[in-house]
Amino acid sequence: MSRKLLRFLALGAFFVALAVALAACGGSSIPGNGVAKVGGSVITKDTFNHWMKIAAISSAGGAEQSGSSSVVPDAPNFTRCIAEKKKTAPKPAKGQPKPTDAQFKTQCSQQYEGLKQQVLQFLISSEWIQGEASDQGVSVSDKDVEKQFQTTKKQSFPKEADFQKFLKTSGMSLDDIKFRVKLDALSNKLRAKITKGKDAVSPKQISDYYNKNKSRFAQPERRDLRIVLTKTAAKANQAKSALQSGQSWKKVAKQYSIDQASKNQGGVLLAVAKGQQEKALDTAVFAAKKGGLNGPVKTQFGFYIFTVTKITPASQQSLQAATPTIKQLLASQNQQKALDAFVKNFRDKWKGKTDCRKGYVTQDCKNAPKVKTTTAGATTPATTTG
Repeated sequence: MSRKLLRFLALGAFFVALAVALAACGGSSIPGNGVAKVGGSVITKDTFNHWMKIAAISSAGGAEQSGSSSVVPDAPNFTRCIAEKKKTAPKPAKGQPKPTDAQFKTQCSQQYEGLKQQVLQFLISSEWIQGEASDQGVSVSDKDVEKQFQTTKKQSFPKEADFQKFLKTSGMSLDDIKFRVKLDALSNKLRAKITKGKDAVSPKQISDYYNKNKSRFAQPERRDLRIVLTKTAAKANQAKSALQSGQSWKKVAKQYSIDQASKNQGGVLLAVAKGQQEKALDTAVFAAKKGGLNGPVKTQFGFYIFTVTKITPASQQSLQAATPTIKQLLASQNQQKALDAFVKNFRDKWKGKTDCRKGYVTQDCKNAPKVKTTTAGATTPATTTG
């Protein structure tokens, strides 16, 4: 799927993470035309098949292929899928056997299951979001949806022709796209409601954080340098003599230095903090006085000569200066705590309202198999009746 398409169809990541794939053990309350039921809302087989086609087109590269009815693997026998894979499979390397029909069928099955998981995730999360929005008294008007749709459309498809091409090749209708825009708007409104007022931070909280994390608001001593790095001590001494005779750092660095990062800038190396350079150079630099010509200093990289051009003393940012940063950090943490608590309750609540038909069961269905822990610590589904 293209980046443009991903941006256009992006569902709020916060809620996408909440609602994982659905599936279902046979819930008796699910109508015959349904694959799942969330509360009083039924996800029909027609809806599922519609979005399966869209997912398959996207997986195939974002464009409908000729014979689009065969894009979705034809479960459960996968006759067409196997035939297509046999036709398009690359020729095996010399001495290697051709893939068998059973191997192709496995590939088709895996492809189908992957698409099914994507679609069920989307459809179930859609019901969860709409249901939670209703319970929370959150809504978006058709006018708001249309406004957001036009804004997003303009950003993703500046040319109308590009949008029309997308409609033709994606398998999506205009209503499908606006439905996703609506879900995104509901997600954002729910998030805003959940975090409202959770960004309050007291002066004491700010002060306590500052006192516990003073080192985070400290700046170590930093030194600006001019350096020349050479392969040998002899070359370093030649460079040093040239500087002592009055030649410029720019000329000497360009002629002698093998340090590519600084040689074309006259050997300039700015804002060096203790511990950033090789140990021998680091020790020499922070023992040197400003303005002196020092070296050669032998290191694993070669021989340095240097001068310290500026010393910026270590400093400690005051509580007053650090307050805006700390306040923003703590407010964000408080909001995240509120979201985390909501996520847990949200999942438990809506999983408890989600019944799935046999053949579509995952651990996010109320009637999914219980997970048991093995002696090795792994988890496996316990056997249940559908």
